[in-house]
Amino acid sequence: MRKLKFFTDIDKEEIWLNEMAKQGYQLTRKLLGYQFQQAQPENSVIKIDYRTFKRREDFEDYCALFEDSGWKHITGTKSSGYQYFKNINENQNEDIFSDADSKAGRYKRLSQMWITMATTFLPLFVVLMTTGSIKLSPIWNLKSLYYTPGLWEKTGASFLSAFLFETPFAIIRGFLWLFFPVLIVLYLIFAYRANRQYQKTNEGK
Repeated sequence: MRKLKFFTDIDKEEIWLNEMAKQGYQLTRKLLGYQFQQAQPENSVIKIDYRTFKRREDFEDYCALFEDSGWKHITGTKSSGYQYFKNINENQNEDIFSDADSKAGRYKRLSQMWITMATTFLPLFVVLMTTGSIKLSPIWNLKSLYYTPGLWEKTGASFLSAFLFETPFAIIRGFLWLFFPVLIVLYLIFAYRANRQYQKTNEGK
């Protein structure tokens, strides 16, 4: 079973995954959504870290370290960032982190990742604006986005069918550039939320 969900709060994501396990759905993979396999319902403890690695060896050492401590690596790659672990030792502490600083650190790394994503798109957006590749004039003259000859002289069903057919292409021509500022704003919002969680976790030490 596959489910599409998006979380900016790791703690809420962990709660949801553990609730899914109680319903008999065990997480097996996270890639463009969550992939589950049906299993016996259980009160499992799934925890999430956020960490990337430049070398495969460092990633394998990281996973081995947690497994030696009673945490099985479920899914995640050296470059995916999100790493999912399941408690396989009933006598083990229910938190994957040994202290509040380590727990807060994942949110700090997550915030830095979102800021990096935003700053990656920002120069491209500025270049498109300064070179004139982005034109704001269609906002005031939407008809200019429609290229079908004689479209506005058509009437009835003929006009409706031609208008509906070309509208998606008109939107792409005139407003595809909005993709960049929207992404930049979203990434900054996600970075702010992750940083707030970082501060909140630190305050709870």
